Amino acid sequence: MLLFLALLTAVQGQEYSTQNKKAIKLYERAMETLYQGKNDAAMNGLEQALQEDDGFLEAHLVLADLMSNIDLASMEEKGEPSRHYRDEAKRHYRDEAKRHYRAVVESKRDFFAPAWVNLGKLELYDRNYDEAIKCFETYLELDKRESETELDAKRGLKMARFRKEALAHPVPFNPQNLGAAVNSRDDEYLPSLTADGQTLVFTRRFPRKATTTANTKEEEDLYVSTLNNGQWSRAERMPEPVNSTDNEGAQCISQDGRIMFYTACNRNDGGGRCDLYMCVNKSGRWSKPRNLGSAVNSGAWEGQPTFSIDGRTLYFVSNRKGGHGGMDIWKTTFDGGQWTAPENLGPEINTEFDEMSPFIHFDDHTLYFSSNRPEGMGGMDLFVAKRDDNGRWTQPTNLGYPINTEGDDNNLIVSADGRTAIFASQRDGGQGKMDLYSFELPVESRPTVAICFKGRVSNAKDGQPVASDIRIIDLANGTTVANTSSDGKNGLYIVSLPAGKDYAFHVTANGFLFHSQNVEKNNENGNEQWQPVTVDIALHPIESGERIALRNVFFETGRWEILPESEYELAKVVDLLTKNPTLKIELGGHTDNVGRPEANQRLSEQRAKAVYDYLINKGIPSNRLSYKGYGETQPVATNDTNEGRRENRRTEIKVL
Repeated sequence: MLLFLALLTAVQGQEYSTQNKKAIKLYERAMETLYQGKNDAAMNGLEQALQEDDGFLEAHLVLADLMSNIDLASMEEKGEPSRHYRDEAKRHYRDEAKRHYRAVVESKRDFFAPAWVNLGKLELYDRNYDEAIKCFETYLELDKRESETELDAKRGLKMARFRKEALAHPVPFNPQNLGAAVNSRDDEYLPSLTADGQTLVFTRRFPRKATTTANTKEEEDLYVSTLNNGQWSRAERMPEPVNSTDNEGAQCISQDGRIMFYTACNRNDGGGRCDLYMCVNKSGRWSKPRNLGSAVNSGAWEGQPTFSIDGRTLYFVSNRKGGHGGMDIWKTTFDGGQWTAPENLGPEINTEFDEMSPFIHFDDHTLYFSSNRPEGMGGMDLFVAKRDDNGRWTQPTNLGYPINTEGDDNNLIVSADGRTAIFASQRDGGQGKMDLYSFELPVESRPTVAICFKGRVSNAKDGQPVASDIRIIDLANGTTVANTSSDGKNGLYIVSLPAGKDYAFHVTANGFLFHSQNVEKNNENGNEQWQPVTVDIALHPIESGERIALRNVFFETGRWEILPESEYELAKVVDLLTKNPTLKIELGGHTDNVGRPEANQRLSEQRAKAVYDYLINKGIPSNRLSYKGYGETQPVATNDTNEGRRENRRTEIKVL
């Protein structure tokens, strides 16, 4: 208010828009009471001045500013506490404020240019977007100086234009409450989901028991629910040591459900107000949460993590130094046994405003987050951005109305198939104030379809579960796109991969030959309901006579020169022989039955020798290696189909 009055005085140079002495006297007396903090008396005095001269523009301006910022707390003290009354009162004062602003700008267009911005904000609030656009554009035409008011006008203009367009083109939206098994009369929010869509972890806030010694009235804990026959089970509080008497929340869970990151505040081992913690599920038991340390956590606020399918990259929110605004999205990578220094996602994602609640999809290229930037409906809006193959993020796009509203909309996650979104919302008809809802995501906001693979890793000889490391390679460029593992208790693994690409699965475990397997391109039909694909893997122990096929060693048709995309597979052979120095192997070449048997025999031997020569060039002693061509004599599948012939064309390792 003081800034407004200073600007007004500077513009008018102590000369009023009226010559009416009585009106001036009433105005100046009202201003004195205003400086004393007596707003009601000031408003009465200003109205009396306008009764003397309705063309007194300064009185209109101050009265408009008072009415547009009126404090209704005094009304509640006077016995009018109902929400309906407050809403009606606010609407009345907004209308009066607009009336007074219009009296100024319609009388003299350039009398006080910031009045156009104040009027535009009121029109924007009341959804009069055409009027708001006119107001902001007029100010920018009248006053071209760089100032905070100019920034306000530009922000308001973006908001009005966006909201007008969004309301004119609503997106499909039919949210469904997840039901009483998940939601309660308390608040549920910040959901996270495993890649198979079967396990949902979320934060619940509820009144703290009086018997606890904590200094907050409400407690936040992590809850879990599982999907059985299309129905969510009754949510259960996760056991200690995940939950404690302190607050735990704002979590994410890895795609296989065995690593969880979450936010905890004011802990003894914390580095700032709120820090990131990690715990691991080993054989069905969660480990004690561990602070990620000073490399990630700072003296600022860190929270709301989301974990990439590569098993190495963690995105999170922080207001640490070096950002672009209040809250920014950052990322850190687990490399060499430690977390790297966090890296800001840059101006493509972050702005001078707040960016929060990120979710990196299972395709590892699509990021959903919330922001209160001007291109929104109001409050926090949901946005989506995609990263190209060069690592650059596209311009974020708003998910649209009515997914986004004039309130805060955030906490969005999306299923692996890209069809179903789950988010937290305050809306009528729920179990409590804030519940979890699901809805079908509009096609234009969907990520790349991700296929969930799940299965069991076992010993090929006795069927017992095996703890293993699983790495998935994009065969097009040789990069690692995902890392996961199988549990030693049951041998289970889960991994999600973007559809439409060729992958190589590489599975390793101590005491076993590695396993390699190609996964062909998948149909990218986004209208299909994707289900998890089961791929069970049997590992062969390192024993004489055991053999494995090198499925990712490639040659041109009819040739024996090793193609570049074979490098990763052959590096695994070198690693196997290096880690097992007493191991001796035979390299066997095999073909299908297309062509003359003599030619196939010769080709298989040449291919086996090519691998033999490669390993020797990598430093493996020749006395540990031998090679042999088997031609078409040892098929493992029928030669009557393309798929069978492809299985028969292979290079094998046999333990000698």
